[in-house]
Amino acid sequence: MEKIEGERCRGCSRSLEALPSNLVKEELCLDCHRWDQDPEWKGILHKNDSFYHYNDFLKEYLARFKYRGDYALAKAFAHTIKSYLTKIEYDHIIPIPLSDERFYERGFNQSTALLEESEVRPSHILTRLHSEKQSKKTRAERLRQVQVFRLGECDVRGKSILLFDDIYTTGTTLRQAAKLLKEAGADEVSSLTLARG
Repeated sequence: MEKIEGERCRGCSRSLEALPSNLVKEELCLDCHRWDQDPEWKGILHKNDSFYHYNDFLKEYLARFKYRGDYALAKAFAHTIKSYLTKIEYDHIIPIPLSDERFYERGFNQSTALLEESEVRPSHILTRLHSEKQSKKTRAERLRQVQVFRLGECDVRGKSILLFDDIYTTGTTLRQAAKLLKEAGADEVSSLTLARG
């Protein structure tokens, strides 16, 4: 596993050291700069922190965990997640939910499993409608996606929310969840992911 170290995008944790200078604007990678320029999405997701690069090793590791049901692999990240969470403040930590169909296929939600193995009690206040797997969609398809989340009965007004997922790819999934929470009155929504793709 390769930790993300050095200068990072202040929006998504992408390593800026490996990016050409024309893909960096004001301490943001070009992707985050574009999100920030779009009035619909500006300020929706405060920031994302990620621990690792989504390299070939981690890709295979997470595939064994998520798709082949090797649940015990979640334990490897417990210390890292727990020590990060003791340094920040939040009112709710919400794992990105799976649709009922996807949950049935896998038998567990990988984000919930990672938190529970880290001895963190998540808030399950979001649900997800069924859609095609994110990994099967192109970047353009992800960006055009309609809202897939629903918020359960929970007052998030004025609250600080931390979303949790395994991988940050385009940021669309996290921003959709953040948008719903902000519309419901959340004060700030940030995210934490194991890997930055």
